[in-house]
Amino acid sequence: MDAAPTTFAQLPVDAELGLPVPFACGTDDAYGAPADGPSARHLDKRRVTQCALSRICGVCGAGLGRPIAFLGTEQEVARNAFHFPPTHRECAESLVREYAGATGPVLGQDPAPAEWVVVTTSSFEFVRPTREDTDRRPTFEPHALLG
Repeated sequence: MDAAPTTFAQLPVDAELGLPVPFACGTDDAYGAPADGPSARHLDKRRVTQCALSRICGVCGAGLGRPIAFLGTEQEVARNAFHFPPTHRECAESLVREYAGATGPVLGQDPAPAEWVVVTTSSFEFVRPTREDTDRRPTFEPHALLG
C-alpha cells in the first residue's frame, strides 16, 4: 500500500467528483481504481481493516488519539454501527464540509446522505460481517458516544 498523506490538504482528488479521496477509499480498491485516478465512491476493504487494527485515521492515515470521531448517517448513529472507519475529529469535520451536497455513492454510502453526522467516542469495536449478514461490510461500534 502507498504511504498515507499527513494532512487533509495533501489528499488526492477524485477527478470525477472534484472531492478529496480519504485514506480509507484507497487508490486500488476492490472495485478497481479508475484510469484517471483514485475514487471517493467506495471504501477499500483492506484499508478499512487497516484503520481498525492499526488505530489510524480513515481520512489522513495518521495515528489516532482520543477522542475518536465517526462520520455517517442518522441511521448509522441510531444503529450505533458505522461503515466509515474512525477518524480525527478535525478530519471528520473537514470531510463533512467537503462532501456537503455530494450526490450518488460516496464514502461507502449509496446514495450520499443529505446530511452527514459526526459523533465522538473514546473507544470502539470492529465488527466483521458473518455469513448470515446481508450487508457484508464491516462496521465500527463506538462504546459510548461523547457527542
